Amino acid sequence: MKRVFISDCEGPISKNDNAFEITSHFIPNGAKIFTVISGYDDVLAYVLKRPGYKAGDTLKLIIPFLKAYGLTDQKMQEFSAQSLVLIPNIRNTLHHVRGIAHAFIVSTSYEHYIKALCQALNFPFENTYCTGVSIDKYSVTEDEKARLMALAREISQMHIIEIPPEAKSLTDFPEKQRKTIQRLDEIFWREIANLESGKIFREVNPIGGREKADAVRDVAKRVSIDLADVIYVGDSITDVEAFRLVKENGGLTVSFNGNQYAVKSAEVAVLSENSIVTAIVADAFCRFGKQETLSMVENWNREALEKSSVSQTLLKRLFELYPRELPKVKIITNENMEVLAKESSEFRKKVRGEAIGRLG
Repeated sequence: MKRVFISDCEGPISKNDNAFEITSHFIPNGAKIFTVISGYDDVLAYVLKRPGYKAGDTLKLIIPFLKAYGLTDQKMQEFSAQSLVLIPNIRNTLHHVRGIAHAFIVSTSYEHYIKALCQALNFPFENTYCTGVSIDKYSVTEDEKARLMALAREISQMHIIEIPPEAKSLTDFPEKQRKTIQRLDEIFWREIANLESGKIFREVNPIGGREKADAVRDVAKRVSIDLADVIYVGDSITDVEAFRLVKENGGLTVSFNGNQYAVKSAEVAVLSENSIVTAIVADAFCRFGKQETLSMVENWNREALEKSSVSQTLLKRLFELYPRELPKVKIITNENMEVLAKESSEFRKKVRGEAIGRLG
């Protein structure tokens, strides 16, 4: 019986944050705008837990602005293909994994980007779950474009939201941050929601949070396996619910260069600029199961790996890439969680860049 390998895309497979890069490229001060909205997304999903909102909904909040600045489906497709940056060795990793397991990608990314990625990797698009949207479907008047551009400029002047430790309500934020959150509430849920482009908020459903968990359930149903036979690799807040589902049902959850949300929700933390580690962990899980994989991680050193039953081809490549010190791979415990979360978050910035690395 084949087990199932499911991975997020941006982070474990590619270095991109496609939505961030599109916003940065097509909108003036787009990097700042996206970062502000992404922080707002984290607040609504992780702190306030607002009903009807989930991690990853940033991808629908930015679409009206992208439309106002002239983005089209063709431009999204072309930009995605041209800007694609893969994690080293990922082609070989996915080729190996597809030989021993059912392999799927579950991503919050727009379908334009996932199609470009699948073409580059020769990965079947039908084995992916991503955010479907046709930006050409929507139209905005010149007056509405002007209003959206003015709101974009306003957001670009806002402070980036930083969530205080242990924050559980709006009152736990400093006054400046509270005012930013309240103003963003007005912009998105009163002003834009009442514009023609506000229908985007009702019609576009990013694959994040619970939708990623639903995708995992659908994969298990499609290939008729138990969730205990799933390994899920993720790196961000959008993976938390999928992590929880897989972990609670006996599968294996792996944070690959994850931020604090990912590390605190997964069982294994990987800090590596190369996907060879993903291939090795997946090989162990898919061939021998969860307990033997955890045992391998617990004894993650050259001597122990050489004696293991993991693919010798993969191990040879690992030792060639890292002749002195292996990438860090750790079982996440209550005792080491905070340290690993900090180390992984910093390593994430090193691999993907400061701007992308700090996003939720």
